[in-house]
Amino acid sequence: MNHLPLIIKREYLTKVKNKSFLVMTILSPVIMIALIAVVAYLSQLNNNSERNISILDESGLLSAVFKDSDNIKYTVLNGLSLNDAKEIVKEQQSYGLLHIENHNKIDDVANSIKFYSEESPSIGLMSDLESVLERHLTDLKLESVGVNIEKIKAADVKVDIAQESFAGEKTSKIDSIIKLAFGGAAGYLLFMFIIIYGNMIMRSVIEEKTSRIIEVIISSVKPVQLMLGKIIGTSLAGITQFVIWIILGGLLLTVVSAIFGIDLMQSQMPQEEIMNQAMNNNEVALEMQNVMVAFYNLPITNLIFAFILFFIGGYLLYSSLYAAIGAAVDNETDTQQFLLPILMPLILAVYIGIFTVIEDPHGTVSTVFSFIPFTSPVVMLMRIPFGVPIWQQLLSLVLLIGTFMFTVWFAAKIYRVGILMYGKKPSYKEILKWIKY
Repeated sequence: MNHLPLIIKREYLTKVKNKSFLVMTILSPVIMIALIAVVAYLSQLNNNSERNISILDESGLLSAVFKDSDNIKYTVLNGLSLNDAKEIVKEQQSYGLLHIENHNKIDDVANSIKFYSEESPSIGLMSDLESVLERHLTDLKLESVGVNIEKIKAADVKVDIAQESFAGEKTSKIDSIIKLAFGGAAGYLLFMFIIIYGNMIMRSVIEEKTSRIIEVIISSVKPVQLMLGKIIGTSLAGITQFVIWIILGGLLLTVVSAIFGIDLMQSQMPQEEIMNQAMNNNEVALEMQNVMVAFYNLPITNLIFAFILFFIGGYLLYSSLYAAIGAAVDNETDTQQFLLPILMPLILAVYIGIFTVIEDPHGTVSTVFSFIPFTSPVVMLMRIPFGVPIWQQLLSLVLLIGTFMFTVWFAAKIYRVGILMYGKKPSYKEILKWIKY
């Protein structure tokens, strides 16, 4: 394996010096930050725009329930007909007119409310209006039949079942969401890394094969060394690209925010308002405390080490198959028939992780698929936040490494023959023959 470091160095330098690699490394974060800036700017404009809504309440029951906010101002129109109110709203260029007819029964009032506007109103605004009207009309109807609203509110009982393990460790419902978020992020990152850089390895092999440069290289290097060198070199190039994206993206966020005065967190205003309300709401504050407890309950050290090992193992496993496909074909068009069998286990792992692990992380389906090498990198990473015994993690890792070694041997035999094959579209039957050589 004396040539392996040289192959890795050559592959790495070839990738990072490639013009398309350099352009995408710089252009990708620029495009991403530009999109975020545009969304934040448009959200900022939307949040700063003031909407004037006129209210014509012929019933006299509901005009007082609407309170002005930062972005919405209400104007009550009294003693006007509907047509006159419409004309005034048009002249003032208000956002719309809320018309409430007068009826003896509250149900009839509720069924006769209309909103007039020049354009279709936003869904969020209509939902807010309906929520306010429904709540107040319900209270009025209950009072009309002799029900004491204050007593009903005072009698309201909320149940929040406390969770605790037999060992005395306190948990909450939010724990599962936090754990799924961490596991899902790790599994999704691995999935994207395999797709992006696995295809890069495959294209690299095809390019060298079609340019016939591979015939010179293979005369002095063993096929398995060349394949591993390509996999590791491309992996290092991918890690380099990720690091540059993170650093450059952070710098661009700061620069765009400072120079153009755009609040890049403007699109998160509703969430910020909820957070501010949480400070004054004991129940919401308790939920926030549960989130922090759930975060501290995560096995952080275990997650870090498991992520590194399963990430590397899963990537190497699939990369060797991508390299074998690249050696077997002459162009990317011919790769489609071989890519599906490789992608299916990976896609299955993502679905198993999302739809099964969250419901029963220690169930039969989740456990079995966390041991199958082609799905374990994703499923096991999503199970670990829920607490997986170390022996299961080690067993899954051993199976993953063993399968990788077998796959390298399997792929190397395809690589050895296919790398010198030209002008012939291989079939599965043909590839099986290559393995026997």
